[in-house]
Amino acid sequence: SAFVDPALRLTPAIYARLLAHGFRRRGSFVYRPLCPDCAECRAVRIPVDAFQPRRSQRRAWRATAPGLDVDPRPAAFADRHFALYRRYLAARHPDGEMAGGGADDYRRFLFADWGETVCIELRSDDQLLGVAVTDVVPGALSAVYTFFDPSQQARSPGVLAILAQVELARRWNLRHLYLGYWIADCRKMRYKSEYRPLDVLVDDAWRRVGPGDPMPAGC
Repeated sequence: SAFVDPALRLTPAIYARLLAHGFRRRGSFVYRPLCPDCAECRAVRIPVDAFQPRRSQRRAWRATAPGLDVDPRPAAFADRHFALYRRYLAARHPDGEMAGGGADDYRRFLFADWGETVCIELRSDDQLLGVAVTDVVPGALSAVYTFFDPSQQARSPGVLAILAQVELARRWNLRHLYLGYWIADCRKMRYKSEYRPLDVLVDDAWRRVGPGDPMPAGC
């Protein structure tokens, strides 16, 4: 990976330019995959104005939208968020590196003191379904991490989170929603190609991939 010098004082405006060149953050560290013989990690973003949800995505939204409350809150540690995060990791990633992390690990993973970040709460009938931690930069939103109530999997909370972020970007007149990296052979990241049209970074240029188009090959 290529890392931005941690001593550099970043801002949301600088980070927006880095996102456009395929970088992404984990906590305060900003990086980009840099493998000389492989390009499987493709940066992807949703062009908000052109995006059209698939039938299954529309169905998931309609099933919950009447009672769904989407509430973006300034990034801050909240006990209810952390408790949900721990439940999510225990159910979905029990053997992962973050599974046993405490509150400080949670803060270091999700937040950056130089960023403008919101925690988008998804609530239905006063029940917290999920939280989408999202960066706000000039012209775009960038999805950092989403966690949700594992008992609500049937309601497709991951889909709801992405659609809610798209709608929030539209409301705020932003052009893109960055989704991080898409990897064809990684089951946990493959879902991103289901949101079309999708912009994919190929050879430092963004390529529009429409419904039915193949995703660019990596290696």
